[in-house]
Amino acid sequence: MNVVERARDGYSQTAVHMKTPRDTEYEVIARISHRLRSAAQNRNSDFPAYVSALHDNNKLWTTLAVNVAQPDNTLPKELRARLFWLAEFTSQETRKLLRNDGDVGALIEINAAVLQGLRNQEQNL
Repeated sequence: MNVVERARDGYSQTAVHMKTPRDTEYEVIARISHRLRSAAQNRNSDFPAYVSALHDNNKLWTTLAVNVAQPDNTLPKELRARLFWLAEFTSQETRKLLRNDGDVGALIEINAAVLQGLRNQEQNL
């Protein structure tokens, strides 16, 4: 092995994949969605975990709403409006679910659609 090959090997071993903001968003939404799905399946036996998962999902959507409402947000205006509307819907549906009068599947589907959108956006870059 010559010096150039050794240098290349040494550099390639230390190269680290840097997460993009989209990667981080995807991971957070996926983690919360998984918790919500699991907690919903066990809500009768572990209601506090279910309430906690609903709270974390609602908190996520509140954070997204705040972010898309910022004037310097670079997402297209129409997408920002849709995400804000989904945040409002999530809040309303969460309140219904806490009264045992909603559909947790709707929240899970919304999160799945956002995850798909993030994945498609990353593939198109």
